[in-house]
Amino acid sequence: MVFVSATRLRIRSPLSLPAFSWSLLFTTRQTINTPGFLGGKLWSDANRAFWTLTLWEEQAAMKIYRNSGAHRAVMPRIQDWCDEASVVHWQQEDSNLPDWLEVHRRMVADGFFTKLSKPSPAHLERNISQPVSSDQGLLLRPKRKNPNQSQGTAKNN
Repeated sequence: MVFVSATRLRIRSPLSLPAFSWSLLFTTRQTINTPGFLGGKLWSDANRAFWTLTLWEEQAAMKIYRNSGAHRAVMPRIQDWCDEASVVHWQQEDSNLPDWLEVHRRMVADGFFTKLSKPSPAHLERNISQPVSSDQGLLLRPKRKNPNQSQGTAKNN
């Protein structure tokens, strides 16, 4: 089984976009370097809404990512940056990336809505706009160590 995690964050003000984008760079780097990450994608929808989709070998690997590094540091800022924020998790048999309409369907049916300092009316009503685009987003792949790199063992000649 593969553990799937998806988020949707709508940035409340364009003034927060630079700080959010900078943090996104660091959390993305952390994601692709976390053991157990299988793949994912990022997507910017209309009206400052950002979606993430990540696949993990198991839920524990995702929790290690979520609770450490750049991701842990940025999580408290979401309450002020966003006026809509939701997350959904599920298990699936394979490591194929679902499309955004499937992510949206699951988010609407089973999503968890984050507590925010200034939620939008849509957030308060638990209304998540359906994705509108044919763009599939930026694909993420795990960064694999080069098998030819030294493992730190000395050779005896």
